[in-house]
Amino acid sequence: MRILVLTWEFPPRIVGGIARHVAELYPELVKLGHEIHLITVEFGQAPGYEEVEGVCVHRVPVAWGNDFFHWIVNMNDSMGYYGGKLIAEEGPFDLIHAHDWLVADAAIALKHLFKIPLVATIHATEYGRYNGIYTNEQRYICSKEGNLVYNAWRVIVCSGYMRQELQRALGTPPDKVDVVYNGIRAEKKHRNPHFDYQGLRRRYAQDSEKIVYYVGRITHEKGVSILLNAASRIIGEMNGHVKFVIIGGGNSDKLKHQAWHLGIWHKCFFTGFMSEEDLDKFQTIADCAVFPSLYEPFGIVALESFAARVPVVVSDTGGFPEVVRHTKTGIVTYTNNADSLAWGILEVLKNPGYAQWLIDNAYEDLKTRFNWFKLAQQTEAVYGLVLQK
Repeated sequence: MRILVLTWEFPPRIVGGIARHVAELYPELVKLGHEIHLITVEFGQAPGYEEVEGVCVHRVPVAWGNDFFHWIVNMNDSMGYYGGKLIAEEGPFDLIHAHDWLVADAAIALKHLFKIPLVATIHATEYGRYNGIYTNEQRYICSKEGNLVYNAWRVIVCSGYMRQELQRALGTPPDKVDVVYNGIRAEKKHRNPHFDYQGLRRRYAQDSEKIVYYVGRITHEKGVSILLNAASRIIGEMNGHVKFVIIGGGNSDKLKHQAWHLGIWHKCFFTGFMSEEDLDKFQTIADCAVFPSLYEPFGIVALESFAARVPVVVSDTGGFPEVVRHTKTGIVTYTNNADSLAWGILEVLKNPGYAQWLIDNAYEDLKTRFNWFKLAQQTEAVYGLVLQK
């Protein structure tokens, strides 16, 4: 098959989880014998055209405009123009695969203009992020999501939870939606023994302190404030021998004030953004990863901790309970419940043998349930359903 992919982010331009998803899925589809052309946005010094692991990557220029939404319009104009030119010059494509509402207008236009079937992956919904639609901006985004889903022949989502959310938020028939999990390249998490382990650990905690960390965006929906509320109980039960490390870019002022008012400021370390190389090293010194999200379509951060061999505690929102098998590959706690979260973290910290058992099971799951080659085969099967119609 010849597949034309539209995505607003692709490495080195990384905004959220879509970049990693497309960068790791499509090389596996190339291995299956398919020709992939991927149109994305130009970024920094990245070339306008290059082949990345067999994927033909085309980066198009986009004028900024008055605001973000104007920029999205300009991006779709640019993608539509370049996509049409590519189809006209390179010959026909079997299908178009669009990732999220941001590229919807270009994908839909190319579908109709060139009579090419459209497949869409919806990574999250506006309704889900805010637990409802309340503003004109949210209504605009929701309408774009709905239009993309309506025009797609098949829709792919990353969890069974997201299939239900599309039905609830967009009225999508469930039999139009296919669930294909996100994956991860576990081999990317190499444990480099050639660094000062003890010295790195002492930058964040005393030798007697266990290290509990969160990594991700600093936004309300990620539930970091719930972790801080749980921290007081954990500190008490661990006799103070614990440190909480909050990793991620964004405005953390509210969280810092919360830690101060809770009297746990001395037990918290806010790192800000951390590079992937530094995070790989940091994870080797950590004792527990915690993701207390209020909304999470899938939870690829859990897979990253699986790969780093760190025991995981998550909330039971969204796709997390599908990714983390409770008491088998991690601990699943009640969403927005600090006592439940504290219990889960203490289960890991107080029972190192059990924690190691969770780590071993989780790493095995990466091979069986979250392997990109198997997920590419499942995506290929969705394409097959479209082309058989």
